[in-house]
Amino acid sequence: MLSEHPDVLSQVLKLVRLRGDHVFHGELGTQAAVTFPPGPATFLHLRTGELSVSQRDGQPVLLRPGDFVLLPRADGHTISGNPKVKAPKCFEADVSSASQREAQTFRWAAEEGVAGSFLAGGFYFDGAPLRSLLTGLPGLIHLTCDKSMEPPWLAAISHFLEVESRAVSPGASLMISRLIDLLVIRTLRMWVSRQGSRAGWLSGLTDERIGRALNAMHQAPDRAWTVQSLADTAMMSRSMFSDRFTAVVGVPPLRYLTRWRLTIAADLLRMGTLKVTDVAYGAGYASEAAFSRAFKAQFGYPPSNAHRMSQGGIFRARSSEML
Repeated sequence: MLSEHPDVLSQVLKLVRLRGDHVFHGELGTQAAVTFPPGPATFLHLRTGELSVSQRDGQPVLLRPGDFVLLPRADGHTISGNPKVKAPKCFEADVSSASQREAQTFRWAAEEGVAGSFLAGGFYFDGAPLRSLLTGLPGLIHLTCDKSMEPPWLAAISHFLEVESRAVSPGASLMISRLIDLLVIRTLRMWVSRQGSRAGWLSGLTDERIGRALNAMHQAPDRAWTVQSLADTAMMSRSMFSDRFTAVVGVPPLRYLTRWRLTIAADLLRMGTLKVTDVAYGAGYASEAAFSRAFKAQFGYPPSNAHRMSQGGIFRARSSEML
Protein backbone atom coordinates (compact mmCIF):
# COMPACT_ATOMS: atom_id res chain seq x y z
CA MET A 1 0.00 0.00 0.00
CA LEU A 2 1.41 3.37 -1.00
CA SER A 3 -0.22 5.46 1.70
CA GLU A 4 -2.81 5.32 4.42
CA HIS A 5 -4.36 8.46 5.84
CA PRO A 6 -7.74 9.10 7.46
CA ASP A 7 -9.17 11.57 4.96
CA VAL A 8 -8.95 12.42 1.28
CA LEU A 9 -8.28 16.14 1.61
CA SER A 10 -5.24 15.54 3.81
CA GLN A 11 -3.79 13.20 1.22
CA VAL A 12 -4.45 15.59 -1.64
CA LEU A 13 -3.01 18.59 0.16
CA LYS A 14 0.02 16.58 1.24
CA LEU A 15 1.04 16.39 -2.41
CA VAL A 16 0.47 20.09 -3.08
CA ARG A 17 3.76 21.52 -1.89
CA LEU A 18 4.08 25.25 -1.44
CA ARG A 19 7.12 27.46 -1.36
CA GLY A 20 6.56 30.68 0.57
CA ASP A 21 8.23 33.62 -1.10
CA HIS A 22 7.46 36.83 0.76
CA VAL A 23 5.16 38.64 3.18
CA PHE A 24 4.53 42.36 3.27
CA HIS A 25 2.27 45.00 4.79
CA GLY A 26 0.23 47.23 2.52
CA GLU A 27 -1.73 50.46 2.77
CA LEU A 28 -3.93 51.77 -0.03
CA GLY A 29 -5.39 55.23 -0.47
CA THR A 30 -9.06 55.96 -1.03
CA GLN A 31 -8.39 57.36 -4.50
CA ALA A 32 -5.85 54.74 -5.53
CA ALA A 33 -5.59 51.31 -7.14
CA VAL A 34 -2.60 49.01 -7.32
CA THR A 35 -2.11 46.30 -9.93
CA PHE A 36 -0.13 43.15 -9.23
CA PRO A 37 1.26 41.48 -12.35
CA PRO A 38 1.20 37.71 -12.92
CA GLY A 39 3.72 36.00 -10.70
CA PRO A 40 3.33 34.09 -7.47
CA ALA A 41 -0.01 33.02 -6.05
CA THR A 42 -1.20 35.56 -3.51
CA PHE A 43 -3.07 35.89 -0.24
CA LEU A 44 -4.42 39.02 1.47
CA HIS A 45 -5.81 39.48 4.98
CA LEU A 46 -7.57 42.81 5.45
CA ARG A 47 -6.82 44.41 8.80
CA THR A 48 -8.56 47.80 8.66
CA GLY A 49 -10.85 49.72 6.34
CA GLU A 50 -12.54 48.47 3.18
CA LEU A 51 -10.90 47.52 -0.10
CA SER A 52 -11.92 45.69 -3.24
CA VAL A 53 -9.93 43.11 -5.13
CA SER A 54 -10.53 41.88 -8.67
CA GLN A 55 -8.92 39.49 -11.08
CA ARG A 56 -8.13 40.54 -14.61
CA ASP A 57 -11.43 41.31 -16.33
CA GLY A 58 -13.27 40.21 -13.20
CA GLN A 59 -15.83 41.90 -11.00
CA PRO A 60 -14.47 43.57 -7.83
CA VAL A 61 -15.02 41.76 -4.53
CA LEU A 62 -15.54 43.98 -1.50
CA LEU A 63 -13.39 43.17 1.52
CA ARG A 64 -14.17 44.22 5.07
CA PRO A 65 -11.97 43.96 8.17
CA GLY A 66 -11.09 40.33 8.90
CA ASP A 67 -11.83 39.12 5.36
CA PHE A 68 -9.29 36.87 3.68
CA VAL A 69 -8.61 36.36 -0.02
CA LEU A 70 -6.60 33.63 -1.73
CA LEU A 71 -5.68 34.00 -5.41
CA PRO A 72 -4.14 30.63 -6.36
CA ARG A 73 -3.75 31.05 -10.12
CA ALA A 74 -1.13 33.79 -10.12
CA ASP A 75 -2.54 35.55 -13.18
CA GLY A 76 -2.54 39.07 -11.76
CA HIS A 77 -5.07 41.14 -9.81
CA THR A 78 -5.94 44.69 -8.76
CA ILE A 79 -6.71 46.13 -5.33
CA SER A 80 -8.75 49.33 -5.17
CA GLY A 81 -9.46 51.76 -2.37
CA ASN A 82 -12.81 52.71 -3.85
CA PRO A 83 -14.01 50.82 -6.95
CA LYS A 84 -16.51 53.61 -7.74
CA VAL A 85 -13.73 56.13 -8.43
CA LYS A 86 -13.67 56.54 -12.22
CA ALA A 87 -10.03 57.52 -12.56
CA PRO A 88 -8.07 56.37 -9.53
CA LYS A 89 -4.37 56.96 -9.16
CA CYS A 90 -2.93 53.72 -10.51
CA PHE A 91 0.20 52.08 -9.18
CA GLU A 92 2.16 49.10 -10.44
CA ALA A 93 3.15 46.85 -7.55
CA ASP A 94 6.75 45.80 -7.16
CA VAL A 95 7.11 43.93 -3.90
CA SER A 96 10.09 41.81 -4.85
CA SER A 97 12.14 43.52 -2.18
CA ALA A 98 9.71 42.08 0.38
CA SER A 99 11.61 38.84 0.18
CA GLN A 100 14.37 40.49 2.17
CA ARG A 101 14.56 39.65 5.84
CA GLU A 102 13.53 43.01 7.20
CA ALA A 103 9.84 43.95 7.31
CA GLN A 104 8.46 45.75 4.29
CA THR A 105 5.53 48.17 4.22
CA PHE A 106 4.21 49.54 0.96
CA ARG A 107 1.94 52.58 0.83
CA TRP A 108 0.08 53.21 -2.42
CA ALA A 109 -1.64 56.57 -2.03
CA ALA A 110 -1.48 60.17 -3.19
CA GLU A 111 -2.47 62.87 -0.71
CA GLU A 112 -5.71 61.23 0.40
CA GLY A 113 -6.20 59.10 3.46
CA VAL A 114 -5.76 55.36 3.74
CA ALA A 115 -8.76 53.25 2.69
CA GLY A 116 -7.44 50.02 4.11
CA SER A 117 -4.41 48.21 5.47
CA PHE A 118 -3.58 44.56 5.02
CA LEU A 119 -1.09 41.76 5.41
CA ALA A 120 -0.32 39.98 2.14
CA GLY A 121 2.17 37.60 0.65
CA GLY A 122 3.13 35.48 -2.31
CA PHE A 123 3.95 31.82 -2.70
CA TYR A 124 4.58 29.26 -5.41
CA PHE A 125 3.17 25.80 -5.99
CA ASP A 126 6.19 23.59 -6.49
CA GLY A 127 6.15 21.59 -9.71
CA ALA A 128 4.43 18.60 -8.13
CA PRO A 129 2.05 16.09 -9.71
CA LEU A 130 -1.06 17.54 -8.09
CA ARG A 131 -0.52 20.97 -9.57
CA SER A 132 -3.70 20.37 -11.54
CA LEU A 133 -5.61 20.68 -8.25
CA LEU A 134 -5.77 24.32 -9.26
CA THR A 135 -8.20 23.41 -12.02
CA GLY A 136 -10.74 22.61 -9.30
CA LEU A 137 -10.33 25.97 -7.63
CA PRO A 138 -11.70 29.38 -8.60
CA GLY A 139 -9.26 32.15 -9.38
CA LEU A 140 -10.33 34.00 -6.23
CA ILE A 141 -11.35 32.43 -2.92
CA HIS A 142 -12.99 34.87 -0.54
CA LEU A 143 -13.54 34.01 3.12
CA THR A 144 -15.92 36.50 4.66
CA CYS A 145 -14.78 36.81 8.24
CA ASP A 146 -16.46 39.60 10.14
CA LYS A 147 -13.91 40.82 12.69
CA SER A 148 -16.01 39.51 15.55
CA MET A 149 -16.34 36.12 13.80
CA GLU A 150 -12.77 35.79 12.55
CA PRO A 151 -11.65 32.15 12.85
CA PRO A 152 -9.06 31.70 15.60
CA TRP A 153 -6.71 29.91 13.20
CA LEU A 154 -6.73 32.84 10.75
CA ALA A 155 -6.04 35.39 13.46
CA ALA A 156 -3.27 33.22 14.93
CA ILE A 157 -1.48 32.42 11.66
CA SER A 158 -1.77 36.00 10.45
CA HIS A 159 -0.35 37.23 13.75
CA PHE A 160 2.65 34.90 13.61
CA LEU A 161 3.27 35.76 9.96
CA GLU A 162 3.44 39.41 10.94
CA VAL A 163 5.79 38.63 13.82
CA GLU A 164 8.11 36.56 11.64
CA SER A 165 8.07 39.10 8.82
CA ARG A 166 9.30 41.73 11.23
CA ALA A 167 11.94 39.46 12.73
CA VAL A 168 15.60 39.48 11.80
CA SER A 169 16.42 36.25 13.64
CA PRO A 170 17.79 33.20 11.80
CA GLY A 171 15.13 30.89 10.43
CA ALA A 172 12.52 33.61 9.82
CA SER A 173 12.21 32.77 6.11
CA LEU A 174 11.62 29.08 6.89
CA MET A 175 8.99 29.96 9.48
CA ILE A 176 7.22 32.21 6.98
CA SER A 177 7.16 29.43 4.40
CA ARG A 178 5.70 26.94 6.90
CA LEU A 179 3.08 29.41 8.10
CA ILE A 180 1.99 30.09 4.52
CA ASP A 181 1.59 26.31 4.07
CA LEU A 182 -0.76 26.24 7.06
CA LEU A 183 -2.63 29.32 5.91
CA VAL A 184 -3.35 27.95 2.44
CA ILE A 185 -4.33 24.49 3.71
CA ARG A 186 -6.72 25.87 6.33
CA THR A 187 -8.22 28.23 3.74
CA LEU A 188 -8.90 25.37 1.34
CA ARG A 189 -10.43 23.30 4.13
CA MET A 190 -12.82 26.09 5.09
CA TRP A 191 -13.66 26.85 1.48
CA VAL A 192 -14.50 23.21 0.71
CA SER A 193 -16.73 22.96 3.79
CA ARG A 194 -18.60 26.14 2.83
CA GLN A 195 -18.98 25.38 -0.87
CA GLY A 196 -20.48 21.89 -0.73
CA SER A 197 -21.63 20.83 -4.19
CA ARG A 198 -20.15 23.97 -5.78
CA ALA A 199 -16.57 22.95 -5.05
CA GLY A 200 -15.95 21.07 -8.31
CA TRP A 201 -14.36 17.62 -7.88
CA LEU A 202 -13.60 18.58 -4.27
CA SER A 203 -17.32 18.47 -3.55
CA GLY A 204 -17.00 14.71 -3.43
CA LEU A 205 -15.30 15.15 -0.08
CA THR A 206 -18.47 16.60 1.43
CA ASP A 207 -20.82 13.98 -0.06
CA GLU A 208 -21.27 11.29 2.61
CA ARG A 209 -21.62 8.27 0.32
CA ILE A 210 -19.23 9.35 -2.42
CA GLY A 211 -16.84 10.39 0.34
CA ARG A 212 -16.79 6.80 1.61
CA ALA A 213 -15.68 5.54 -1.79
CA LEU A 214 -13.08 8.28 -2.15
CA ASN A 215 -11.66 7.48 1.27
CA ALA A 216 -11.52 3.79 0.42
CA MET A 217 -9.64 4.42 -2.82
CA HIS A 218 -7.21 6.77 -1.13
CA GLN A 219 -6.56 4.42 1.78
CA ALA A 220 -5.99 1.38 -0.45
CA PRO A 221 -5.07 2.55 -3.96
CA ASP A 222 -3.41 -0.79 -4.76
CA ARG A 223 -6.57 -2.81 -4.12
CA ALA A 224 -8.28 -4.37 -7.16
CA TRP A 225 -11.27 -2.06 -6.98
CA THR A 226 -14.27 -2.49 -9.27
CA VAL A 227 -17.23 -0.20 -9.71
CA GLN A 228 -19.32 -2.77 -7.85
CA SER A 229 -16.98 -2.99 -4.85
CA LEU A 230 -16.82 0.81 -4.65
CA ALA A 231 -20.61 0.98 -4.89
CA ASP A 232 -20.83 -1.53 -2.03
CA THR A 233 -18.51 0.67 0.02
CA ALA A 234 -20.78 3.65 -0.66
CA MET A 235 -23.84 1.47 0.10
CA MET A 236 -25.41 2.28 -3.26
CA SER A 237 -26.44 0.33 -6.32
CA ARG A 238 -23.80 0.05 -9.02
CA SER A 239 -25.59 2.25 -11.55
CA MET A 240 -26.65 4.87 -9.02
CA PHE A 241 -23.14 5.05 -7.59
CA SER A 242 -21.47 5.35 -10.99
CA ASP A 243 -23.83 8.11 -12.10
CA ARG A 244 -23.58 10.03 -8.84
CA PHE A 245 -19.79 9.71 -8.60
CA THR A 246 -19.35 10.99 -12.15
CA ALA A 247 -21.75 13.87 -11.57
CA VAL A 248 -20.14 14.95 -8.29
CA VAL A 249 -16.45 14.30 -8.97
CA GLY A 250 -16.46 14.97 -12.71
CA VAL A 251 -14.90 11.69 -13.88
CA PRO A 252 -15.98 8.03 -13.63
CA PRO A 253 -14.83 6.09 -10.53
CA LEU A 254 -12.17 3.92 -12.14
CA ARG A 255 -10.70 6.83 -14.08
CA TYR A 256 -10.37 8.75 -10.84
CA LEU A 257 -8.72 5.71 -9.25
CA THR A 258 -6.22 5.41 -12.11
CA ARG A 259 -5.28 9.05 -11.91
CA TRP A 260 -4.91 8.92 -8.13
CA ARG A 261 -2.65 5.85 -8.39
CA LEU A 262 -0.49 7.59 -10.97
CA THR A 263 -0.40 10.76 -8.90
CA ILE A 264 0.95 8.93 -5.86
CA ALA A 265 3.39 6.99 -8.02
CA ALA A 266 4.61 10.18 -9.64
CA ASP A 267 5.21 11.78 -6.27
CA LEU A 268 7.27 8.77 -5.15
CA LEU A 269 9.28 8.70 -8.37
CA ARG A 270 10.12 12.39 -8.24
CA MET A 271 12.02 11.72 -5.02
CA GLY A 272 14.35 9.37 -6.87
CA THR A 273 14.68 6.79 -4.07
CA LEU A 274 12.50 3.94 -5.41
CA LYS A 275 12.75 1.72 -8.46
CA VAL A 276 10.08 2.02 -11.14
CA THR A 277 9.21 -1.66 -10.68
CA ASP A 278 8.53 -1.24 -6.96
CA VAL A 279 6.38 1.83 -7.53
CA ALA A 280 4.45 0.09 -10.32
CA TYR A 281 3.47 -2.89 -8.17
CA GLY A 282 2.76 -0.65 -5.20
CA ALA A 283 0.37 1.35 -7.36
CA GLY A 284 -1.62 -1.78 -8.21
CA TYR A 285 -0.24 -2.52 -11.68
CA ALA A 286 0.41 -6.12 -12.70
CA SER A 287 3.51 -5.24 -14.69
CA GLU A 288 6.03 -2.45 -15.09
CA ALA A 289 5.18 -2.24 -18.81
CA ALA A 290 1.48 -1.55 -18.12
CA PHE A 291 2.41 1.03 -15.52
CA SER A 292 4.88 2.74 -17.86
CA ARG A 293 2.28 3.01 -20.62
CA ALA A 294 -0.30 4.54 -18.28
CA PHE A 295 2.26 6.88 -16.73
CA LYS A 296 3.48 8.18 -20.08
CA ALA A 297 -0.08 8.68 -21.30
CA GLN A 298 -0.81 10.76 -18.21
CA PHE A 299 2.37 12.82 -17.87
CA GLY A 300 3.90 12.78 -21.34
CA TYR A 301 7.18 11.06 -20.43
CA PRO A 302 8.19 7.65 -19.04
CA PRO A 303 8.43 7.03 -15.29
CA SER A 304 12.19 6.56 -15.59
CA ASN A 305 12.45 10.29 -16.36
CA ALA A 306 10.26 11.45 -13.46
CA HIS A 307 13.05 12.43 -11.08
CA ARG A 308 14.93 14.39 -13.73
CA MET A 309 11.77 16.19 -14.86
CA SER A 310 10.89 17.16 -11.30
CA GLN A 311 14.37 18.55 -10.75
CA GLY A 312 13.80 20.82 -13.71
CA GLY A 313 10.58 22.15 -12.20
CA ILE A 314 8.46 20.87 -15.09
CA PHE A 315 6.80 17.90 -13.42
CA ARG A 316 3.21 18.24 -14.55
CA ALA A 317 0.37 16.26 -15.99
CA ARG A 318 -0.21 16.14 -19.70
CA SER A 319 -3.88 16.92 -19.07
CA SER A 320 -5.09 19.83 -16.96
CA GLU A 321 -7.98 17.64 -15.80
CA MET A 322 -5.96 15.16 -13.80
CA LEU A 323 -8.41 15.29 -10.93
